[in-house]
Amino acid sequence: MFWYSIASLTPAILLIVACLRGGPWPLFALFSITVVVFFLDRLSRRLPTLAHTGRALSLVLAAVHFILLPLGVWALAENPILSTTDKVLIYIGLGLFFGQISNSNAHELIHASTKWPRRIGTAIYCSLLHGHHVSAHLRVHHIHVATDSDPNSARLREGFYAYALRALRGEFMAGLHADSRQRRGKRHVLTHPYVIYILGAILTLAASFALAGWRGIVAMLAVAAYAQFQLLLSDYVQHYGLRRTVKEDGKTEPVGPQHSWNAPAWYSSAMMLNAPRHSDHHMRPLRAFPALDLIPGTMPMLPRSLPVMAVLALVPPLWRRVMDIRVARWQPLSDQD
Repeated sequence: MFWYSIASLTPAILLIVACLRGGPWPLFALFSITVVVFFLDRLSRRLPTLAHTGRALSLVLAAVHFILLPLGVWALAENPILSTTDKVLIYIGLGLFFGQISNSNAHELIHASTKWPRRIGTAIYCSLLHGHHVSAHLRVHHIHVATDSDPNSARLREGFYAYALRALRGEFMAGLHADSRQRRGKRHVLTHPYVIYILGAILTLAASFALAGWRGIVAMLAVAAYAQFQLLLSDYVQHYGLRRTVKEDGKTEPVGPQHSWNAPAWYSSAMMLNAPRHSDHHMRPLRAFPALDLIPGTMPMLPRSLPVMAVLALVPPLWRRVMDIRVARWQPLSDQD
């Protein structure tokens, strides 16, 4: 677990120092989650597949999340020693950390087989004002991935910005409908997951106001929006253009290794708790992140690491030029016309 801990915790430690001290630390923190990751990914090292769960690291990262989030809000809204440049660098670093590392960790926790890790993962998403993602991910995405019934599966030739607008509303409504169907006949409205998600968001905003007034709320909204933007980028890249076929009996084929994009880059995978080993996760959702594996030849591979491809997705014409031909290698383009 050495490299998983180093890759995921180093940016958090540097961001904490940056929020408190300013100076060169905001730049160091931002570099630790961008430039350093890019260059270390270029090494030909491969992360091992491990048998244990990695739960201790997940719980440490959860604790770090709930330290760094209020500290970051306070730093952006109130810390008098920070310059405007410091705050911009810290804001970008926080958005990347919460969107790439905290999101990956919360994702790991909501898939746990026991109650308390799932609750902690849900609390992380609620603190980023995105609690409904829990229901949309578990009850919609994993069931309907790589079909038009999943709002978080990007269609072929769909640019990221059009996808983001569609997915933002789509996953909220899809998760709500899925939860409501499951709860049909239950009378206790206050136990509806969406009530919990909304209350969690209200509590987060109230805490931000108590911490730094209205500027605290603005800072919280800005950080949460950036983190959600990163989450959408991740979903977009990992499922772009891949579709499950409909069989003659009208049923959709089972999820297979060919229905998610993967990235073999080692350091960014360690930083994001093996989120780029996405095919194995979809085939075995309960498998802990250290045990996820890559099988070359059977799983679609991205040409660069997940963070690099997320940047590429911000330029839709360039993204399509790079990716559409790769989609065609895994399924005929005519299947999606």
